[in-house]
Amino acid sequence: MKEQIYFGTYTKKTSQGIYHAFLDTDTAQVSTPQIAITVENPTYLTITDQTLLTVAKKGPLGGIAAYELADDSYVLTDDALVAGPNPCYVAFDKKRSLVYTANYHKGQIDVYRLNNDKTLTLCDSVVQTGYGPRKEQDGSHVHYTDLTPDGRLVVVDLGNDTVSTYDISAEGKLAPVSILKTKAELGPRHLVFAPDKKTAYLVGELSSTVSVLDYDLTTGAFHLLQTVSTIPDDWTEHNGAAAIRISNDGRFVYVSNRGHNSLAVFEVLDGELKLIQHLTTHGDFPRDFALDPTERFILVANQNTDNATLYTRDQETGLLACCQKDIPLPEGVCVYFK
Repeated sequence: MKEQIYFGTYTKKTSQGIYHAFLDTDTAQVSTPQIAITVENPTYLTITDQTLLTVAKKGPLGGIAAYELADDSYVLTDDALVAGPNPCYVAFDKKRSLVYTANYHKGQIDVYRLNNDKTLTLCDSVVQTGYGPRKEQDGSHVHYTDLTPDGRLVVVDLGNDTVSTYDISAEGKLAPVSILKTKAELGPRHLVFAPDKKTAYLVGELSSTVSVLDYDLTTGAFHLLQTVSTIPDDWTEHNGAAAIRISNDGRFVYVSNRGHNSLAVFEVLDGELKLIQHLTTHGDFPRDFALDPTERFILVANQNTDNATLYTRDQETGLLACCQKDIPLPEGVCVYFK
């Protein structure tokens, strides 16, 4: 079986935009990625039905763009670009046809409607405030905006050490519900939910940690249960935890480490995380990775070394083993299986 993969990238060096490749699950090999969409700095993307939504940039303008996917062609249907830096995350709400973006540099959440003709209409913008003790926390730095299992919006802010919950109206307006203030200098980056819909796992970029959170489906509030390190105790050089993923059965959580250049594998035991494996990403600065639809593979993109690495995954033990190295990928920062 061949699975489609899209890669978001930076376009600071040789990359031209969004790349496309295939994973052959029978041979456990990824094809050489080929340019699919020429666009500036498409650092994060998502696909809904036949529409690809991506972060985009055009000179001094930043925002998002929508492309229609049809017969191996990519047609730009609209973009929403304004002066200033582009967002770092984009998510789609199929029930309400809304798009959510996180803007790290502006500390801003934007909500767009994806109209029937695949154009984009801005519905709401919220600017968060606050700061933390680290130099990287000079102001609000929203890094993640996505849905909770009960249809609220959860917002992860690296700059002010918060995880916020918002209600969303049918018109795409946001209303604050709850704020979790994490430990100072945690630097929260991304979050995933377990299948039980009330447990979440929060990766702390600045602290190289992953935290177990309890989510209250009634109030929309988060509560901290546990925090563990993503790197070995004897690692003293710089590291920034990046992407976090969870298996569909909720038994295993995976985190990438930029600096230590590894994947950390955790098993969920009695509601707590236990580290069971560290393994190299065979490259520098693993910004993102993803489980394929069968969950028999994990594919990681190493931004600084322009390569990707494929692992087989034991679905019973959660453990990984490298099966393909040095897949050429320029400035890879997002991995998405269609």
